[in-house]
Amino acid sequence: MAGKAYWKAVVAVSLGALLLAPGLEGWQRFRNPFGFERSSEAFMDENEKAEFFFTRLMYDGGGRRRRGGWATDWPEAEMHFMQGVRRLTNIDAAEYGRVLRPLDDLIFDHPWIYAVEVGRWDLEQEEADKLREYLLRGGFLMVDDFHGGYEWQSFLLSMRRIFPDRPITEIETADPLLHVLYDLDQRTQVPGIQYVETGRTFERQDGRVPHWRGIRDDDGRLMVAINFNMDLGDAWEHADYPYYPEPFTALAYRFGINYIIYAMTH
Repeated sequence: MAGKAYWKAVVAVSLGALLLAPGLEGWQRFRNPFGFERSSEAFMDENEKAEFFFTRLMYDGGGRRRRGGWATDWPEAEMHFMQGVRRLTNIDAAEYGRVLRPLDDLIFDHPWIYAVEVGRWDLEQEEADKLREYLLRGGFLMVDDFHGGYEWQSFLLSMRRIFPDRPITEIETADPLLHVLYDLDQRTQVPGIQYVETGRTFERQDGRVPHWRGIRDDDGRLMVAINFNMDLGDAWEHADYPYYPEPFTALAYRFGINYIIYAMTH
């Protein structure tokens, strides 16, 4: 297992360079995401070889966009964030992301999976069983961008299908997840794009307090990282937007990179 000192040695550039992001030309050759049963066929560059792919979970459930809540911030969030991973670390990170359904066996090839707007997801029991197998075999799931009590309860309906009995606990400040590369001692709420117009870091009146929560395996390894009342995906997506505050984007990059390194070393 690579230690903190090793990963600090592979940091390549300062975080300020992240905002120099190229355009979306490379992403435009993806086929339309709507309606694909085998979503990996639409989003994979079959010839690309890499150590790490940004892997997004496609699930059933509503969202603000007709294509479904799973696609919120796609593809700008992964495009900008993966540029940061390549610039800040020596991880061999792929240029193109992957989008996989829970039942796709390809999920076992990826140590880290991202699910967004999980306050709206709706997993079938077969999908939950597959995700449980993935997580217990060493996988890591990061969930993001859901807010307030109603969305928390909706999130729990599907999460309890995955792990009916495992507790959800707060991630303490001393947890290795928060120190594997960057020391993330401050609990700053990372807001969505609404902050630019409203100045509010929260999206729901009952979502003012950010929470970093998790679910662990029998050995204490974190399997699920729960970013509640936060929107790291928006901070990645708007990394090149001059009105979205850079400190929030910088913090979201640090959290995301810590999650990836933890998933690849634990």
